[in-house]
Amino acid sequence: MTPETLLKAMFQAGVDAALPSLCVPAHLPPRPKGRTVIIGAGKASGAMAKALEEAWDGPLDGLVVTRYGYRVPTERLEVVEAAHPVPDAAGREAAQRIFDLVQGLTEDDLVLCLISGGGSSLLALPAEGVTLEDKQAMNKALLASGATISEMNTVRKHLSAIKGGRLAKAAYPARVVALMISDVPGDDPSIIASGPTVPDPSTNADALAIIEKYGLQVPENMRRVLEKNDETPKPGDPCFARVENIMIATPQASLEAAAEVARKAGVTPVILGDSIEGESRDVALVHAGIARQCAMRGQPEMPPCVLISGGETTITLKGKGKGGRNTEFLLALAIALDACRRSMRSPATPTASTAPRTMPAR
Repeated sequence: MTPETLLKAMFQAGVDAALPSLCVPAHLPPRPKGRTVIIGAGKASGAMAKALEEAWDGPLDGLVVTRYGYRVPTERLEVVEAAHPVPDAAGREAAQRIFDLVQGLTEDDLVLCLISGGGSSLLALPAEGVTLEDKQAMNKALLASGATISEMNTVRKHLSAIKGGRLAKAAYPARVVALMISDVPGDDPSIIASGPTVPDPSTNADALAIIEKYGLQVPENMRRVLEKNDETPKPGDPCFARVENIMIATPQASLEAAAEVARKAGVTPVILGDSIEGESRDVALVHAGIARQCAMRGQPEMPPCVLISGGETTITLKGKGKGGRNTEFLLALAIALDACRRSMRSPATPTASTAPRTMPAR
């Protein structure tokens, strides 16, 4: 098996480990006495809705919002599309409809939430006093600032009428079950899609501190909202008494699935972690350095081996261009690996022949 074929097989195994068609049916709750309302947001929510339809044997009603181009055909559930990573009017309308769907429910009803990465941008329901244009500007600034995903979502929660546990509060006293596909370091449910069904330990003051940390410009109306005492619901709030947040797929599970493919091919997998964070180019240099150490020193593993990692890198924009965090990582990694390879081809380097057999995968 060539390195290219192996890496593609590993990547596909990682993707398959998070497929909604496999993950959703295994975690469905029993049917309630009352209504079942389905809501969802995220890049995988359309596929999750389809998997739910195929596995659920009772009546269904609801709406999920996914990214443009990610919609899949469904029969009973409505799937709409909106913008990501910067929200748009379609996301605001979908979020308002979702918020309205969970109003006025009873203890006999069930709200089944399908949550995945990207949900923060897609659930674009601004807090009172904040406009969609305000949220768009703040999202763009956060994405360009180098802030971590946790920091970004802390700010987003406190500018939203639906995130940071506010969706669960609106649905109370209905039972709420959230099926989550994690795409964040550490699988913190309060960060995934900014935790619409999860108690929020952060505060308005935390959001303001992040804004100050990165020197972001904040309109006066937005600052007033963050300086108010209107906080997101916190741990211990009664509205979470009947809420269950279930992690149905995680980056670690995908890394382990990819690692198993490597083992079967006779290549030793080295999982560096599922919570890698930092500037994309800096993370790339670290990965290249580890690959070089494997090739030259056999540490932490002798070739043939493959380095595998997951997480959420960031970038600090300094100009115009195309691409994003993954593109930045790959380009920086390619440059660093090329430099390593050229240095290892020196006649004075006896282990140069092992270099091509150490492959970083991310």
